[in-house]
Amino acid sequence: MIVFVLLMFGGDAFLQWIWDLVCEEGRALLMSPHWSVCAAFSAHLIFSVPFLLLDVFSPHVGWIHKYRIRRQLVGLNEWFRCASRILWKYVVGVLPLTALFVSLRRTHLPEKAPSVFHAFRECFSCMLVFDTLFFMFHYTIHKIPWLYHNIHSAHHMNRDTFALAAQDSSIGELLSLQALAFLSAMLVGCHPLSETLFHILNTWMAVEDHCGYDFPWALHRLLPCFSGAPHHLAHHQHFRGNFAPYFRHWDYIFGTSMPTAVEKRDL
Repeated sequence: MIVFVLLMFGGDAFLQWIWDLVCEEGRALLMSPHWSVCAAFSAHLIFSVPFLLLDVFSPHVGWIHKYRIRRQLVGLNEWFRCASRILWKYVVGVLPLTALFVSLRRTHLPEKAPSVFHAFRECFSCMLVFDTLFFMFHYTIHKIPWLYHNIHSAHHMNRDTFALAAQDSSIGELLSLQALAFLSAMLVGCHPLSETLFHILNTWMAVEDHCGYDFPWALHRLLPCFSGAPHHLAHHQHFRGNFAPYFRHWDYIFGTSMPTAVEKRDL
């Protein structure tokens, strides 16, 4: 909320201050080939922690339980097993290969930060591009049995989604999603700060889609064009439909949209 207020009242100056700080103090870190992977894994864990706490208190607090949409509560043991699986895959596969790609990629750090409007436009454009690429990728690996079995089936071990499971996938799928995110930013031609904001937003959206809760302040409740946790939970429970990660339009266009249990209940 503090960041939102700062962006609203003096956002351009605030982004410039952030960018100056990054360039002066964190240039070496930002240019490190290991930074993006370590930041992605850390952000995923940090964003998942609030939903871990919700799972802990859900059986004892009525208003939390009221908004839980998955059928079963995921215990702490499964949370820690999931975190261990993801960490192992990052260390042995995602980290070295992504670091190699980033080390070969030339990154220019301009002096000026983007304006708030420019950063918003680039982030939103990245979301639209990533949503399109992900839909095509996701639809394809569901329709080709070999790809599903060797790349995607590990992610569908979780019939009842929970926040940390957003990255509980095979090394091949984790690398593919990293590549789609990098490709989206490259196609848009993002400022490095806008790209960083997009990757952070992308991680949050993945966590929220898998969280297993349907709060009235969730993004899909405020903006119905977004899909949200009920949309993705239906995909995990039925193994078909609802292939897009952010928006609903591709599933509507291609006839792969599925009603969710929450939508049926609301009707």
